Amino acid sequence: MTPLTTHPQISFAQLGVRDEIVRALAEKGIEHAFAIQELTLPMAMAGDDLIGQARTGMGKTFAFGVPLLHRITTGADTRPLNGTPRALVVVPTRELCLQVFDDLKDASKYLQADGRKLSVVSIYGGRPYEPQIEALQKGADVIVGTPGRLLDLAQQGHLQLGGLSVLVLDEADEMLDLGFLPDIERILKLTPDNRQSMLFSATMPGPIITLARTFMNQPTHIRAESPQSSATHDTTEQFVYRAHALDKVEMVARILQAEGRGATMVFTRTKRTAQKVADELAERGFKVGAVHGDLGQIAREKALKAFRTGDVDVLVATDVAARGIDIDDITHVINYQIPEDEQAYVHRIGRTGRAGKTGIAITLVDWDELDRWSMIDKALKLECPDPAETYSSSPHLYAELGIPTDATGTVGAARKPKQAAKSDGGTRISSADSNRERSGRTRSRRRTRGGEGATGHVEKSAENVGETQADGEATEPAAASGDASPARKRRRRRRPRNTAEAGATAG
Repeated sequence: MTPLTTHPQISFAQLGVRDEIVRALAEKGIEHAFAIQELTLPMAMAGDDLIGQARTGMGKTFAFGVPLLHRITTGADTRPLNGTPRALVVVPTRELCLQVFDDLKDASKYLQADGRKLSVVSIYGGRPYEPQIEALQKGADVIVGTPGRLLDLAQQGHLQLGGLSVLVLDEADEMLDLGFLPDIERILKLTPDNRQSMLFSATMPGPIITLARTFMNQPTHIRAESPQSSATHDTTEQFVYRAHALDKVEMVARILQAEGRGATMVFTRTKRTAQKVADELAERGFKVGAVHGDLGQIAREKALKAFRTGDVDVLVATDVAARGIDIDDITHVINYQIPEDEQAYVHRIGRTGRAGKTGIAITLVDWDELDRWSMIDKALKLECPDPAETYSSSPHLYAELGIPTDATGTVGAARKPKQAAKSDGGTRISSADSNRERSGRTRSRRRTRGGEGATGHVEKSAENVGETQADGEATEPAAASGDASPARKRRRRRRPRNTAEAGATAG
């Protein structure tokens, strides 16, 4: 295993990458390789199997994408490119599929295959089969796809994987979490044994190591940073506060007015809470979108596009829906509800402080989340088991996060959340959000900044507060949602049986 903690400034041209790829990347403002790219490219371009381990935002896409495009167009494989898939990239989510597809398409814009432009095709669920089948029939040199739809098309005979030269599994640990490992194994059986294989993952749990040993040939393991650096995110300043359930939206509204705040992601554990928070922030005038499992694929794509283009600068998302979102300019991550475990926490705060930039991660811990937070804190050695009791009016919240003292809970006229209808023509969503809730209770806590323990200001707590559970979803108390009284029963009106009775009734 090769550790690395610095990012040498070496260009893609110096690494021997084809001029056409170097030119395309330069047009996107990408000239120098990140750490994992600098280590990965020489071996990957030589055809070696490898495992790349680095958290999100470290440049993994071009670490496998550049050598993949280089190898299938430089004669390393003597077979000509005839439209039969020569390279396959398997990703866990539709959002990541589209992002990897866009990156490879941009990098390959000047590459030719027998007098035609190199073809890159995306294959994922939530969209009709016909356009994807038609794209495969026209010819696809490189395919980026999600496991379920890839397997469907392969079993139907529309996707031929017997001619692959390069296979990539991206975000392998997330595919494991989403239960895709059996599908991955079925896809691997359809590929030739003499292919080059690359696996990229932020973490390396046991099943992923077993999978790598099964389908890879003496892979080299490259780690782009130390395990401790990967866990604590050295470029991200972390704040943890103990927060009241009824005050969380108000706190988020204040945080969103912090100086220097740019694109921001707000994480929840459940779909219902994600939509509720997005609606409330929109009512307060913020430009906000939502991404969660109850939205159809078209709605999710629209929300992500609006977030990337800046039409909205706040995106509220669940863990499952947010997987694969790869945007470098996020300045703040807010954990409205804490995640299920430490790995999810690492993935969440990894959305900021990317590509050499700095970021801020803020976690709001409710009273019934303290036990779970203690486990996350202990696993990651954050040394902050006791977050400071904090409210939207707490002076230390304003001082630490750079919030103007005159900030209020609204910023303008109410807006509608940037999203489409709840479903897109009945499109089935293959991934589901986890609805499990754990409860716990403990006493006063303190906060941390950047992983260092510190004693925080303690204020008087409110009474009779907390979230309630209903059908496995975390919801705010009725008073918070405006639903304080039960619905009245409707009075049923008896319809007259005949004309005579109708006349008597009318009289």
